[in-house]
Parts: sequence; structure tokens; C-alpha cells
Amino acid sequence: MSSPLSSARAGEELIRVDDLTKSFGRTQAVRGASFGIAAGEIHALCGHNGAGKSTVVKMLSGQESPDGGAIRIGGAVLDPRSRQVAQRSGIALVDQELSVVASLTVAENLMLGDLKARWLNRRRASGPRLRTLLDNVGLQRVRLDQPLSELSIGERQLVEIARALGQDARLVILDEPTATLSDVESEYVYAAVRNVAATGCAILFVSHRLGEVLDLCDRVTVMRDGAVVATTAVADLTIESLIVQMLGEAPQRLRKHTGSEVEDSADVVTVSGLSVPGRVDDFSIALKPGHVYALAGQLGSGASDVLRATAGLVPAAAGDIKVDGVAVRPGHPVAAIRAGIAFVSNDRKSEGLFLDKPISWNLLATRLPGVTRWGVLNRQRWSAALTHLVALCGLDGKRAGDSVRSLSGGNQQKVFVGRGLGRPDVRVLLLDDPTRGVDVGGRAAIHVLLRDAADKGMAVLFSSTELEELLDLADVVVTMHKGVVVRRHDGDVAGAVLLREMTHGAADGGTPAATPTKERL
Repeated sequence: MSSPLSSARAGEELIRVDDLTKSFGRTQAVRGASFGIAAGEIHALCGHNGAGKSTVVKMLSGQESPDGGAIRIGGAVLDPRSRQVAQRSGIALVDQELSVVASLTVAENLMLGDLKARWLNRRRASGPRLRTLLDNVGLQRVRLDQPLSELSIGERQLVEIARALGQDARLVILDEPTATLSDVESEYVYAAVRNVAATGCAILFVSHRLGEVLDLCDRVTVMRDGAVVATTAVADLTIESLIVQMLGEAPQRLRKHTGSEVEDSADVVTVSGLSVPGRVDDFSIALKPGHVYALAGQLGSGASDVLRATAGLVPAAAGDIKVDGVAVRPGHPVAAIRAGIAFVSNDRKSEGLFLDKPISWNLLATRLPGVTRWGVLNRQRWSAALTHLVALCGLDGKRAGDSVRSLSGGNQQKVFVGRGLGRPDVRVLLLDDPTRGVDVGGRAAIHVLLRDAADKGMAVLFSSTELEELLDLADVVVTMHKGVVVRRHDGDVAGAVLLREMTHGAADGGTPAATPTKERL
């Protein structure tokens, strides 16, 4: 937990939000929000999905104009009518959605949108400064002339953070900056944020990872239903008390299954000798109905590659995959779907949702045979299926005609996950980081959906880098490191054990003696 503001960081209030309001049609997204951020302070903004955090961020960064209230920076009233106006006023934003351009080099991305960048001989003149920006976020091995397309998602996120930190802003807004990063990469971000705050810059840190909020930040402002309910020093908070502020109550823990409950049931899915060149080596697992399985590993561990390969999305994958004893040819997504494998990507906006289409379309997009007759939409079937799914996912049925883009991140994820639920043709549900960028309330709701799916006879396999999620949801945890299985854990396991295996692999650098055989996996 961070200490109280030191004298170097105990500056006067730099940013002030007073009685800010914003409505979208009949929905009041922000209701009289007020809080301040001191110079040199790392200030967290927390709240459940739909609490109003994103709308406040958009108003501060010039993406939305407030209906009422005032934003002050250095005592002067600020009217950020656009991102450019906000940037000229000293506000830099790192959005949760990447805005880097894969076809450009790292250096070009660092200068992209920088109003202070030199346009004549800028690459040579800016080289040392850009090199320092990369080094400060742990990207010492990344070249300035390297195409961004060669970098991982986590590395691209760090490039975006470096760009914002290099704009000499008075306020830097970091919206879910570590959602796609491993623990090691996140530590580079924390160090960079602390360095920037030490210069007197104010930091607004938006995150659903409550542990990092309490470790990194000085104060926390909590929003609920569009209003600010508390601003508290982190020294006076615990994760449990912060959750209560956000939700009004503590979420209930899910009941886990024991191995004996499904010991005699037949395997739904078996994966044997699965390999992805350069990513995964000789992976095997067997999934039984009624169980929730987890692949625990940092970015690059191979966990995501296993899921994508099992779903037929990796052409180079090799190995044996069977669903209910029937072989499924690797590298063929249509064959995987027909076999009963459903996959939820970790990138809902690029690989899952039709953002400008209605919620109803997105929920029913993969089950058209069940809502049509002779190729013609049957409105009665459509309506019945939609009503069932909306209720199952805990969504507002009155908004079924709204675009998915209008939903909060957590509700978008519910739609994405809900697409694979309640379907007799789906035998196994694969989810890659299913609660990425989702707050604690939304996470609990998604966990309930996954547990319910398992209880109804489905096999569920998800990947995650977050210890809390692994410990809360999974019946069986398989740790991975550098493309190989480290160990399988049935039942309770210590978080410290999982973390060590995820970050360092086997204790002796080789295969642990207690690692189960492929047959047992």
C-alpha cells in the first residue's frame, strides 16, 4: 500500500471537478460528480460497470462536453471541446482501447498526435527523447525503427503509455493501462507512473484491479450510479471495504465443485500433444462436464495459444483434439464449432462483437438456425430466445434494441459470453481472459454465468493472469510457463504457489516431480 503523499508529491490541488453532470437521452450517466486531484498525486477512480467513470474520463479528455458543472485546471475553468483542446490544456489520455497504428514504426507511434513534436528532421532530433520514453516503461529491447506490428499486445500498450507520459502533461489519465499486461510489464508501468507523479504531474488512474489501486495510488474516488460516493485515502481502505463502497455490499463467493462430484463422468474434450510452433509444446488436458478449468499464465505463457488452437483458430497447430470421442481437425474453426466448441476471445471489440448492431443481434448471431424456419426469421422464436438470454445475462431487456457500443465494458462482455450460453450444441466453452477490463461487480456476474454453464453440464476452460480470479472461479488450475505445463492443481491451492509457477515455471527449472502425466491431465 502506498504511503501518504510525501512533501515532494503533496502539491496544491491541480485538477478540480465540480458538480459535473452528463446525460445521454433519458439516461443520466453522471450526477453532480465532484472531486479534486493534487499536483503529484496518483488518484484512482473506481466504480462498477455503468457507474460513470468512463463518462467522467471522456469529459476530462474532451471527448464529451458536460451538461453542467465545471472542470478547473490550475484554478482556471477548462472547456475541453476536443482531444486536441484538452491536450493543449495539459491533459493526456491513455484510453483502454489501443490507438496505436500497427503499420507505423514505434517512433512514429510515439510522435503520433503529439502537438509538440518537431516536424522537420523530427526523427533524428527526437531520437534520444523517444529512446528514454521506451526505456522508462521497460522496452529497452524495442527499436525505434521497429514496426509496431512486430510487438505483442502488451508491448503495444506500453508504447501507448510511453507516448502519453512523454507529452509533458499536467494531468495524465490512465484508463485501464495494465488490463493487457503481465505482472512484469505492469511493474514497468507503475515505476513510470511514480516517476511522472514525482515531477508534480497529477495522475488519474482508472482500474478494475483493486490490488494495484491500493498499492499504487494515494487516494481513491468511488462512483456508483453516476454519483461520487466517497473519496478516501488508501491508508484507510482494504480491498473488502473498497468493494463495499463500489457495490454497496460484498459479492458472494461461488461454490466450487470437488473432484468426486464428476469423477465418474466421461470426458467431454480431450487434447493430446497439442503444439503451436514457437508458442506451445506438447500440451494435454481432459475436460469433464460440470467443471471449470483454468489455464494460469502470464502473457506469452502459451495459455491463450492453447485456447485459440483448440478452437481451430491456429492453422499451424498440431495435435489430437476430440469432443465426445470424435476427432476434430486442428486449424479448422468451422469443424470446431460443429463439434460443439465455442470460443470467447480476449478482444471483444475486434474479434467478437458487432459494435454498431443491436444487443439482440449480438446475442443471437451464432444461433440463427434455432430462430429461423426454412431460412426465414421466425419472430416468435427470436423473441423467446432473446428474452431467455437477456434474463440469463442480467441485461436490461428494454435496451435490447440499443447498439452494443452504448453498453459499459462489463455489459459488453456479458453479451459476448452470453452468446455461447444456453445452447445444446455447445459442449465446451473456451474463454481467453473473460473478465479483462471488467470491474468487480461485472466480474462476479460473469463468474456466476460460467459456473451456471458448468452446472448445466458444459465444460468450461478459461485463461487468466489474475490470481484472485483463478482462486475464486476455477475447480482445476493448470499453470503454464513458456509454452509448457508446469503443474496441475485440483482443489485448493495457495496463491503464492500459482504466482511462482506462472512467473518462474518449475522450481528447479525443469519438469516438477509432482506434475501429473498427460493421461491424468
